[in-house]
Amino acid sequence: MKKKILISTGGSGGHVIPASVLLDHLNNSYDVLISSDQRGIKYFDKKIKNIIIIDTPRLNNFFLLPFYIVKFIFLSLKSFFLLKKENIKILISTGGYMSLPICLSAKLLNIKIFLLEPNMILGRANNFCLHFSEKIFCYSKEIPNFPKKYLYKIIVLKPLVRKKYYEKKLIKKKRDKFTIIIVGGSQGAKIFDEVIHEVIAEISPNYPLKVIHQTSEQNLQSLENFYFKHNVECEVFNYNDNLYRFFSEADLSISRAGASTLAELSLLNVPFLAVPLPKAKDNHQLENAIYYKNKNCCWIIEQKDFSKKNFNNFLLNIINNKDLYLEKKINLQNFNYQNTWISVNEKILNTINEY
Repeated sequence: MKKKILISTGGSGGHVIPASVLLDHLNNSYDVLISSDQRGIKYFDKKIKNIIIIDTPRLNNFFLLPFYIVKFIFLSLKSFFLLKKENIKILISTGGYMSLPICLSAKLLNIKIFLLEPNMILGRANNFCLHFSEKIFCYSKEIPNFPKKYLYKIIVLKPLVRKKYYEKKLIKKKRDKFTIIIVGGSQGAKIFDEVIHEVIAEISPNYPLKVIHQTSEQNLQSLENFYFKHNVECEVFNYNDNLYRFFSEADLSISRAGASTLAELSLLNVPFLAVPLPKAKDNHQLENAIYYKNKNCCWIIEQKDFSKKNFNNFLLNIINNKDLYLEKKINLQNFNYQNTWISVNEKILNTINEY
């Protein structure tokens, strides 16, 4: 009989996508269950069934605090009996406040706990759980706020990316137009809709461009009409599971700096301009982008500086300076040297199998 593992996740795509990657890595060797809050459900592949709901509330309203405390206690009890009933031997948490009831219950039951931190800043929930976890999977040891006394717990992985991206990496297409993908991640990016399309329209008469633009559902038609009016070849879409197809067709990405998005672009060897979400907790998106910039794999413009003028100057510089662009592609290729699904899989399994 296979040993049972529970992966705890939820919230945004930044937590759920790495959890779904872990599921694929572990499925053949373990009996794996998934728990999530309601917010995280929409980010799962439709093929993943029987997700256990642990809907932990945000403790962000002082007046509702007594209700939150009662619910937190209830969810901790629910988690305790769930872990016991299912005979869970190992818990893997991708962080976030939604993981706390199940992590605390696992601690009480002496279940082995592993953490995953996909960002370049240690999240608060992971920071709290770190002292009673076995190991924590990270993408680097250079995490500014990581407690030095627990550095020995870090297992460094190549960034977790869905298997289909490794398969897409092998498919190369020739393009007659420089293709730009604009993607705001699972949280969206209103500023991209305010700045980018007008700059593209100004530049496109002099350069053969194609645009793949993620936007909100309510903005789909108007943005598509705008590009059509200015004779810009485009694909306009809302957040969906086929992002890997769009990424593989792109020469350049304008993106937020969620860990999963940057990892996917990196693996597919797509240079990117990162515009970090300024309200991201603990400014983790900026740290994510700096990680790649320090390897000379990307550019960064902070949102306060992301104006039409600055973006226009950036884009023209990239289009006219092929050496600058190719340098980033070469560095991405070097960064992902020997980055394979199998090598990541072996490292995860070897770590967990020790326990």
